[in-house]
Amino acid sequence: MSTENEGTAVPPAPSAPPPPADAPAASAPQGAHPGSAPAAGDPYGPPASQAHHDPGESTSAPDPSWPPPPPPSTPAYGAGGAGHGAAGQGGGGWSAGWGAAHQQPAPKNGRGRGGLVAAVLVAALVAGGLGGGLGYTLARENDSGGSTTVSAGTTGGNVKRDPGTVAAVVAAALPSTVTIEAASSSGEGGTGTGFVFDKQGHIVTNNHVVAEAVDGGNLSATFPDGKKYEAEVVGNAQGYDVAVIKLKNAPSDLKPLTLGNSDDVAVGDSTIAIGAPFGLSDTVTTGIISAKNRPVASSDGSGSKASYMSALQTDASINPGNSGGPLLDAQGNVIGINSAIQSTSNGGFGTGQAGSIGLGFAIPINQAKYVAQELIENGKPVYAKIGASVSLEDTTNGAKITEQGVGGTEPVDPGGPADKAGLKPGDVITKLDDRVIDSGPTLIGEIWTHKPGDEVTITYERGGKERTTELTLGSRVGDS
Repeated sequence: MSTENEGTAVPPAPSAPPPPADAPAASAPQGAHPGSAPAAGDPYGPPASQAHHDPGESTSAPDPSWPPPPPPSTPAYGAGGAGHGAAGQGGGGWSAGWGAAHQQPAPKNGRGRGGLVAAVLVAALVAGGLGGGLGYTLARENDSGGSTTVSAGTTGGNVKRDPGTVAAVVAAALPSTVTIEAASSSGEGGTGTGFVFDKQGHIVTNNHVVAEAVDGGNLSATFPDGKKYEAEVVGNAQGYDVAVIKLKNAPSDLKPLTLGNSDDVAVGDSTIAIGAPFGLSDTVTTGIISAKNRPVASSDGSGSKASYMSALQTDASINPGNSGGPLLDAQGNVIGINSAIQSTSNGGFGTGQAGSIGLGFAIPINQAKYVAQELIENGKPVYAKIGASVSLEDTTNGAKITEQGVGGTEPVDPGGPADKAGLKPGDVITKLDDRVIDSGPTLIGEIWTHKPGDEVTITYERGGKERTTELTLGSRVGDS
């Protein structure tokens, strides 16, 4: 599954989330977004850069360079918010491009917006008339001294928000979220969201939210109370789509949000999303976890880079500007970082940006926490890898190790993890542990949910026969 950057179409993403090994595969999202022929890439070593090929070509050679190309069906970043500057679009776009392009239907004749306003006004007038008449009647019935004064009730019910209610959770979490404004030196940029990670002033967000400000741009974070702080990028991971910024002159009373355990999240659990959709800061929406382990490939819109995740899917309303914001559980724990959305169109209402249709995707917090800690400690991301190049073709049969490398490189790194595990060019990986692998991008996302040094079981097909092997994941530092 894939998404697109705000208003910029990108290739579609993998068809469906890998279901558990003993469960049927999840159905593919409706309306797959048409895209160009996929390229081969190395999801694990340096993923291969996109290699364009003609429609008649059956395979494409991997490119060892990083970052990888946008996979077939790439999801769109969802947190860009209203952009500003020359481009007019944010650094964190959120429109998703899985569905086919959708044309805004023409307004129907008859009662439109004006009719709705009129109806509302009529209802208000009727209620007012009824209230006035009732008050007059009561006054007459209780008038013993010629007075028509009516005593108004002073009780409005109990407005206390009990612990565990959405209002109580939001009251505790909202002060620890920020609206981020990022702009390049040329003024191009946009709005996104972030949340307090520690008392030292580190804020976690999406890479695509702050990408414009990485090289000499302007960056600021504004809290709900209106206090605004300049900030700087501590580290960013384009492949994971995670970044950490730090507030300059951070206040001493910062309250980091509590991090939950995304592995324990269940489909149907309640969710709360906080962000700045279309620049509307401190907006709260609610929903549920719709699916887990959803393979999502999201593009930065440049056509040359993509991020991969095995995402939490939620129907909480998420729009451009929500990116980087926390996805909370019912207890107020952060279980994910809102990052991408699926949409049926590239715009509407004259904004040129797609909006929510109830398909939002978040980076699981267990993965994001590991990435954030690496960025704070080292300034660079660390990726798990298997040391092999796989095709990025949008298939449902598995992730095929390519037959040839690009520029003289080997499709399987000599002495690397895949080589030691006995994998060879032409092998088709169908499972990683209990996760079904239906494509190269899905395999990348699953590998990146692990840490270097983790041992995994690889199920693959060779010559029509299924085999398994144990593999210890290697590591790669940095995005390039």
